Amino acid sequence: MADPVARTRQGIVRGRRADGVAAFRGIPYAAPPVGERRFAPPRASEPWTGERDATRPGPVAPQTPSMLEQLLGASEARVDEDCLYLNVFSPDASGSDGSGSDASGAGRPVMVWIHGGGFAGGSGSIPWYDGTNLARRGVVVVTLNYRLGVFGFLHLEQLGEGFEGSGNAGILDQVAALGWVRDNIAAFGGDPANVTVFGESAGAMSIATLLGVPAAAGLFHRAILQSGAGAHVHDTESATAMARTVLAEAGVDPAHPGGLRARPVAELLEVQRRVTRAMPFEAGLPLQPVVDGRVLPERPTAAVAAGRAADVQLLVGTTLEEMKLFLQFAPGLSELDEDGLRRRSDRVFVPAGHAPGEAVAVYRRRLSEARPGAVWTAMLTDHTFRIPALRLVEAQLHHQPGVWMYLFAHPSSAFGGALGSCHALDVPFVWDNLEAKGAGLFVGELTDPVRDLARVLADAWVAFARDGVPSAAGIEPWPAYDTERRATLWAAAGDLPIVEDPMADERALWQGVER
Repeated sequence: MADPVARTRQGIVRGRRADGVAAFRGIPYAAPPVGERRFAPPRASEPWTGERDATRPGPVAPQTPSMLEQLLGASEARVDEDCLYLNVFSPDASGSDGSGSDASGAGRPVMVWIHGGGFAGGSGSIPWYDGTNLARRGVVVVTLNYRLGVFGFLHLEQLGEGFEGSGNAGILDQVAALGWVRDNIAAFGGDPANVTVFGESAGAMSIATLLGVPAAAGLFHRAILQSGAGAHVHDTESATAMARTVLAEAGVDPAHPGGLRARPVAELLEVQRRVTRAMPFEAGLPLQPVVDGRVLPERPTAAVAAGRAADVQLLVGTTLEEMKLFLQFAPGLSELDEDGLRRRSDRVFVPAGHAPGEAVAVYRRRLSEARPGAVWTAMLTDHTFRIPALRLVEAQLHHQPGVWMYLFAHPSSAFGGALGSCHALDVPFVWDNLEAKGAGLFVGELTDPVRDLARVLADAWVAFARDGVPSAAGIEPWPAYDTERRATLWAAAGDLPIVEDPMADERALWQGVER
């Protein structure tokens, strides 16, 4: 059969058909952000004549090598500052134009993936994010790159003219990609009026940010946030302090930040590496979106509480043991004793009105046999992921009843079970990509119940994108979330019950604790 083609507003692209899906890779959605465009908002890509080859992914955003990204299946991809490309996977219906429309010609639901990586790594082209298996379920899937690290999130606006939006350049890239979807996805069989954004970790944090970005309003209609919410943003003071640190490390006068535009990519990545390596883990992400009053007028959860995203339905969740991925080899954690655990937890909970030792006693009800380091890991899981997710959901419930919650509790059997149900473990499941490079190493043994869990979750994610209800064979009726029942899907191989208010006593501890 002939290769699929599609006509975008910039020109014609020719993809490749495989396994019943038309795949188009490496389509530019914005002009290269290079030279004087470094740190600037994205602008439209230039049109081309003839057919553009869309069979290979575009370059990935500049980033430092990451062992975690390699574990997650990243391949040796070309890295270039010219990185604003996306990929489209469309069901291959009749005809050879790659339209992917159904027999009636109606547009299909669209799912746009925003990758994670701590706003410093990752790409939309790693094998876990191959959209073939989701597209077979009747949706058009888009994955994208955006600027990372100092190129995407260095807030220079307070230091010099011409840097408006620099601290949110990566977010503005995502807005530009969603604008491209609105304008072009019909050519691939997608419905621009039915777009769901989904993402994990920094991808989910990006989506929470987009809920409060005025320029993103109306560009998506549903959102799935996996292990990320609205707490990971800088204010202008902390973001400017980070920018000053980067400039000092680079030897650039803070009064003339434009000097960074001429520095080689490799040099800026080395500066970024040195600066971020010196920061303690507990300090959070060094480079992340900025509440700049321009691109992002207020903190994402506050924007949601004010109704800025009232029309957007949400599916939100975390994994049960998120922080196990990060803290396996944390200095001193294995030596932490009960007194040290109590001192750490009291610093968090006593200022919020809890009695000394109360938090440890509450977590010990569930983790009675766990080592002190494992209890602290559970507390950090809640602090960093679950509680921000719950707060975002509760803020949206004031305006939108279409909100669902899940908790991914399936433990990995890899590495002797040391990872548990850790951060990112849910990703190959919801993509139904357990056979992708790196997934088996991370997930462990691929038994029939494990494969069934992937099938069920991918079906539910697609159903949510299709009609706003995450239903699937294998899941009992899943009610929307509210603050009375707090109905939550407990997702594990062989059992997917609906649980009301899971770990309620631990959740209640965090009331009044700032995040």
